[in-house]
Amino acid sequence: MAGDPDDSIARLRPGTLFVVSTPIGNLADLSARARDVLRDADLLLAEDTRHTAQLLRSCGIARSHGELESLHEHNERDRAPVIVERLQAGASVAIVSDAGTPLVSDPGAALVGAAVTAGVPVVAVPGPCAAIAALSIAALPAGRFAFEGFLPPKAAARQRMLQELAGEARTLVFYEAPHRVRETLDDLAAAFGAERPAAVAREITKKFETVYRGTLGSLARQAATDPDMERGEIVLVVQGASQAATANDAEADRVLRVLLAELPVSQAAKLAAQLTGRPRKELYDRALRLRSAPV
Repeated sequence: MAGDPDDSIARLRPGTLFVVSTPIGNLADLSARARDVLRDADLLLAEDTRHTAQLLRSCGIARSHGELESLHEHNERDRAPVIVERLQAGASVAIVSDAGTPLVSDPGAALVGAAVTAGVPVVAVPGPCAAIAALSIAALPAGRFAFEGFLPPKAAARQRMLQELAGEARTLVFYEAPHRVRETLDDLAAAFGAERPAAVAREITKKFETVYRGTLGSLARQAATDPDMERGEIVLVVQGASQAATANDAEADRVLRVLLAELPVSQAAKLAAQLTGRPRKELYDRALRLRSAPV
């Protein structure tokens, strides 16, 4: 019975780069098309070849030909030109990350960019993505969202970034290391307000999949007492700022700009706090960003 032209090695388009999504936990989520491409591509590029070799064995995929080679953040830029040459010579190449969709907080962007620049066809073989999976079950608005990847691991940088995102109206999706969940939720509650709706999704598609839903304040308190929230792969989903909150941010910035034209940052923040009723520290951070922003 005839299938899709990309479904077998006999019809796998030569000189094409396939970006292949792989399971984030449940092996049954690997699509039939992905199986065929992983089996038949002339070259399979993996973030960790040992991990991908285990995936192939677990899914019963026997590669009858072609290489399995590494492509990760430390070698991608150096290897991309050589791989593009192979593509131009007619090889079919597939790229995978350790889990989920390549390029989404994973390597692959440099290779895809080089391939497109060289006129090489790039084809998506879609499938699992932890960010999209978490968004679909968070019970938060999903019509417009922004994926922010991993937040900075150091507290000061993370807090600055969250202050910059506090007025974002779209739902926000973050990845986070399990050992930083508690402090990140504390920082989110401080930057966005403790009453902002959010969800913590852990171990999506796996045996112990759990979704915690509530406000940032309630989730931060739960994380302090529930050790399970610090186990496994974590995705944080946070509802965007309301129109009123966005308007308040705009007003705070307007006041700060007026004050900064005449006063140092610390004095401007102090007066702005008195005028707006907002925390001085928050306004100080906003003033620093406004002062350093290009005119």
